[in-house]
Amino acid sequence: MKLEVPAQKTLIHTMTVPIRWGDMDAMGHVNNTLYFRYMEIARLQWMFESGVPANPQGEGPVIANAFCNFIRQLEFPGEVLVRTYAGAVGRSSFDTYHELCRTDDPDTVYANGGATVVWVDFPAQKSAPLPVHLRERLV
Repeated sequence: MKLEVPAQKTLIHTMTVPIRWGDMDAMGHVNNTLYFRYMEIARLQWMFESGVPANPQGEGPVIANAFCNFIRQLEFPGEVLVRTYAGAVGRSSFDTYHELCRTDDPDTVYANGGATVVWVDFPAQKSAPLPVHLRERLV
């Protein structure tokens, strides 16, 4: 089953991630688990740049779900161009979406996917309202 990435979304971050030799599996292409890692790297870099890193003694982001649509094989050598988008924003959560392309083929989407991020009060173990400065970066 393919999950659709909505057309209505806002580009919030772009970065490149090198494809490492060790990212490949026995079939000679990037292992499927690494696609999720590339999305995670981009999402975390955006959050750190936005001034909202996780604070285990306070508040921070937790992934409620994640998905990936594998469209084409990524192979070594190369770099992955990860475009991160914001989607729906709620009281304590927001949706992120990603496109994975190659830097030498930036118009071809090799995979896309996303995750729902929930803002959590870690000591209370429950969701918390999104910080104002984070919400402003999402809309």
